[in-house]
Amino acid sequence: MYYRGGDYDRGVTSLHEQVYCLAISKDGVNWERPNLGLVEFGGSKDNNILLTEKDEALGYICHNFSPFLDLNPEAPKSERYKAVGGGPLFPLVSADGIHWKKASDEPIITQGAFDSQNLVFWDSIRGEYRAYHRQFRSGRDIMTETSRAFSSGWTKPVFLEYSPGRGGELYTNQITPYERAPHIFLGFPTRYEDRGLNPATRHLPQWEYRQLRSKISRREGTAVTEGLFMSSRDGEHFHVFQEAFVRPGLRTRDSWFYGDNYQNNGLVETKSTIAEDAPNELSMYLTEATLQNGKPAKLRRYSLRMDGFVSINAPMKGGKLISKPIRFSGSKMSLNFSSSARGGIRVGFTDQEGKPLAGYSLNDCPWIYGDSLTRRVEWVQSDEIIDNVDSITGQPVKLVFELKDADLYSFKFD
Repeated sequence: MYYRGGDYDRGVTSLHEQVYCLAISKDGVNWERPNLGLVEFGGSKDNNILLTEKDEALGYICHNFSPFLDLNPEAPKSERYKAVGGGPLFPLVSADGIHWKKASDEPIITQGAFDSQNLVFWDSIRGEYRAYHRQFRSGRDIMTETSRAFSSGWTKPVFLEYSPGRGGELYTNQITPYERAPHIFLGFPTRYEDRGLNPATRHLPQWEYRQLRSKISRREGTAVTEGLFMSSRDGEHFHVFQEAFVRPGLRTRDSWFYGDNYQNNGLVETKSTIAEDAPNELSMYLTEATLQNGKPAKLRRYSLRMDGFVSINAPMKGGKLISKPIRFSGSKMSLNFSSSARGGIRVGFTDQEGKPLAGYSLNDCPWIYGDSLTRRVEWVQSDEIIDNVDSITGQPVKLVFELKDADLYSFKFD
């Protein structure tokens, strides 16, 4: 884990140079700060700092240094780790993720607002590098560009397009290919919301300190940040779920401030805290108590089930979902779902006109109930339970889901 170290008077005036630090973990839950012995801070090199703003060569990138593990199979071992930083953005490379150098004396991305985190990663599906960074378009927004090579040849950036809408001003974007389905990009942008000083502001935590912050910069006392969720299949057009993915929450101190609820870049698979026999879950880390004078900021770990970002949900009275025509490969179908003991899910197939396929209709599917990441779908054909869909593989079909008091998170053919 890479994180920026800094301290600011009321969120504005820097009290010491910015540094970048390293933390390590074997399980994503318990973290250690290694003693790197690289950078002097406070009269000692006994710390976990790997970059400092005082560095003559790389200090320029220390405000927004953003590294990633390069999954390009053609990347040399000496450049296994890559990063961008600065404004405009410069490329950096490293063999071990600790010792860094510029990959070019020229910036690779020059159009944008670069004072917050800017991301680059290898897109394994399209065989190219993709970047996301901030710019202004009716407030804070996100741009993207691509290149076949990391250190040169980047396309002109374009703004993302959103459906049904942007959902507010967006700061950091935290867009990443989803490891379990790399053709899908997931984004966890920080929504920036400033409703100004109004009667409700007085009831948010720490009204007196909020006024102190506002004296230096009004938005430091009035703006609030929270997490959103969005997804895309092409990297440019995103469906934005308008409701907050992570709300500021019930904490009565050091919360509901600008700077909180910024999510890390990337998802981490961790062991479940529910029970020893429960499947692994996904973890993410969000900032908390940011820029509170004299107090260290924190990272809080949040977790959710695999694929559990959103679901198709129906109450006990029931509901149906009919898909667009699709073609699939694979001989089995499995669901990631959860239901009550009384509820459940049924799955059926129709042709493009909506006519049920014999042996694979909703009525042929026994109710599926329980809670599973990989539940096989079964149908009854001639009094025999089958789970093979070979006979309709490759055909244009529609999927029909019937749900009662259940959530469908994802489905898969394999």
